[in-house]
Amino acid sequence: MANKKIYSNIEEVRYRNVPNYRLLSIRGWAFNGDNTPLQLDTIVNGESVEFERIHTVRQDVLDSYKDILENPRIGLQINIRPAEDITSLIIRSKDGDILLNMNEKQLKKCSEYSLLQAYCDSFQPLGVQGECIAVGWALSADGKPVEFEVLDPEGKTVPFECKRIQRGDLVELNLVTKENSKVGYYLTFYGDVSKSYTLRLTNGKDVLDFPLSDQHDNGLGLVRAYWKAANPVRIKNALHYFQKNGLTRFVRRLKQGPYQKPKSYQQWFDRQAVTVNELRKQEEHVFEFAPKISLIVATFNTPEDYLREMINTVIKQSYKNWELCIGDGSTDDRVQKYVQKHYVDEPRIKFKKLEKNYGISGNMNGALSLATGDYVSLYDHDDLLTPDCLYEVVKCMQDIHHDVVYTDEDKLNDVTKELNDPHFKPDFALDQLRSHNYITHFLTVKKELVDQVGGLHSEYDGSQDYDFILRVSELASSIHHVPKVLYHWRMHPSSTAMNPESKMYCYTAGKKAIEDHLARCGVDAVVEMMRPPYYGMYRVKYSTQTNPLVSIIIPNKDHIDLLEQCIESVAKKSVYQNIEFIIIENNSIQEETFKGYKRLRNRHKNLNVLTWDGEFNYSAINNYGAEKAHGELLLFLNNDTELIEAESIQEMVGLAMQKDIGAVGAKLLFADDTVQHAGVVLGFRGYAAHAFVGIDRDNVGHMVRPLIVSDYSAVTAACLMVKKSDFEIVGGFDPIFKVAGNDVDFCLKLLKNGKRNVMTPFSLWYHYESKTRQSDKTGKNKERFDYEVQLFQRKWPAESKGPDPFHNANFNLDIAPFYLDM
Repeated sequence: MANKKIYSNIEEVRYRNVPNYRLLSIRGWAFNGDNTPLQLDTIVNGESVEFERIHTVRQDVLDSYKDILENPRIGLQINIRPAEDITSLIIRSKDGDILLNMNEKQLKKCSEYSLLQAYCDSFQPLGVQGECIAVGWALSADGKPVEFEVLDPEGKTVPFECKRIQRGDLVELNLVTKENSKVGYYLTFYGDVSKSYTLRLTNGKDVLDFPLSDQHDNGLGLVRAYWKAANPVRIKNALHYFQKNGLTRFVRRLKQGPYQKPKSYQQWFDRQAVTVNELRKQEEHVFEFAPKISLIVATFNTPEDYLREMINTVIKQSYKNWELCIGDGSTDDRVQKYVQKHYVDEPRIKFKKLEKNYGISGNMNGALSLATGDYVSLYDHDDLLTPDCLYEVVKCMQDIHHDVVYTDEDKLNDVTKELNDPHFKPDFALDQLRSHNYITHFLTVKKELVDQVGGLHSEYDGSQDYDFILRVSELASSIHHVPKVLYHWRMHPSSTAMNPESKMYCYTAGKKAIEDHLARCGVDAVVEMMRPPYYGMYRVKYSTQTNPLVSIIIPNKDHIDLLEQCIESVAKKSVYQNIEFIIIENNSIQEETFKGYKRLRNRHKNLNVLTWDGEFNYSAINNYGAEKAHGELLLFLNNDTELIEAESIQEMVGLAMQKDIGAVGAKLLFADDTVQHAGVVLGFRGYAAHAFVGIDRDNVGHMVRPLIVSDYSAVTAACLMVKKSDFEIVGGFDPIFKVAGNDVDFCLKLLKNGKRNVMTPFSLWYHYESKTRQSDKTGKNKERFDYEVQLFQRKWPAESKGPDPFHNANFNLDIAPFYLDM
């Protein structure tokens, strides 16, 4: 029996009650127990009104209701922009179930009466004596620029520097537009963080004094925070939590503050980090292949504490066959004196004082000149290694002496001393590497290969490691990825990790590195830097000058309105026009469908309608269309898709024409502009799943993968381009997969044949998924789907279990792709 119950929780209500700029925002989550779409009505002052509803992913809710909930996109953000003051509010389902009911008195307690809004994410000492940093956001609802003033405890103005930064998180909540998203602030000034400072904001009319403060770290601050955050919704939620969980857990929850944080990555890292006992065993272990690792470091006026920590993490390595080679280009002798004083008895540390500062590449090459190891590892002078780093690198070399080895990494916040922002990388992915330097740290390369490429090249300073990685990848026969976080990249205000705008020349050098790499590979393409804030990300636009014919193959059964919308979107928007449409009519019963075919043929001379007389079999139908296609390239397209970006087909053509690329997939969106497909990951519950489902179209996801060209094991055939020759070589789609699994199976056959499969977000489409057929999760469709999954598992036993080489073993695929179980 279907579960008709509504599950919901309203977590926050805020009402900006300013004439002409009124905004009522409600946040929480809600879903129907039977997983059907939840339709809502909003009643304001007794009348139904229009409202804006934003769906967000709530993995925490999915974890709590995993037995009944199928889709985590049940987060609720409702925005109402009333013309008049609100005195009553009701949010209810179409069936009349009440989710929220507030009267005038309750609404006033949630009200704010200024156009100015602000928040302080962090207020901390900067590490330099007396210098402070405040990070947060401030905006004026009317879009006017906000001016800042910092006041000390006595109300006197304090000199400060301010950098404005983009806040994509506020765009997602529709608090600001993309065009006006530079509302974040990054303030630095000299003061004492233990004292009370005020950030005074003005938009030319209103003035708001906002206290700068860090997280609620003491009892008084906690009480004040709760008092400030209190509103009828939170009070009701607190009482519910107390009744459900009892006094002890209620008090424990109170201590976390009114804005509960998720479990931190730092906690996750601590749980899986190497133990003291494991390090002892590693020190005692004798490898059959035990190469010497030469770590090369370029120092330049390195602060003593950074230098000490950097060197000590090498000395503490459980694998002992290493040497640390330091090339020092400092303007004084402080680094030299420190090393000589503290490490004179450590023969594995080699130091070279350079004649001058030769720049990062020249200084690294100075360190490289000291190296006598079998392998060379690149190491930055302010970063840290985990104590098992070199052990894990050497461990992976026992069966195959890899040319190149790289590991996962994270960032160390130099202010809070916490680890964050892990980079869980895929195995070697050339197209992702051409989009940005995802490898970075920790990189180890055979010494003979380092010598072959000539070390580091100074013309790429700022992105010299990017150029170096590209060069060695062109010559390496074996590149191996260790899926463990073994490197901590320190974040401080002058580093690109914390402040990407601090070294803009790095990104120009990165662009040159990719351009020269493509030239060496004989690839005709143009490289573009992606717009801010996507620093260090690039788009490679491959040439389409040969202008190959693209055969667009679209199976169709009725739903002529969807088909016409699909075809007209391509015909009217696409800049690439050397195409033919092949419609495969299969078992339509509506007379209007055949009238529609006639209309389409009259409008488009490059359109042909073929008839499939057999039962529905997605694989067989598309194979039939491919046989009849005249194009050099095949684009398999669902009839319930709609082209968004004009360059979408041209983008796919450029990629598909590359000799080593097999399937090219597109980024597909639901009608509400959230992601439906941005690649397919193997191993999800014994099969596969789409990546990044439910995030906003501009959400960066993990390592910006939804926004850059990335390698995947598979892509969906709802929009898939491939060379006809490659399609025929692997035998097309396997007809044993009538509905599900055919695209993943096809992509795996391409991989097995030595091809790469990629997803490009620069081919952007709407996919009004499965409007022409029912869900795979109920009745006979579920039985058929489960059977096809079993067929897939028998055909691809290792791939169905995972791990997927283009994903990462640290993620929990029992829950979702790219989900870190913290």
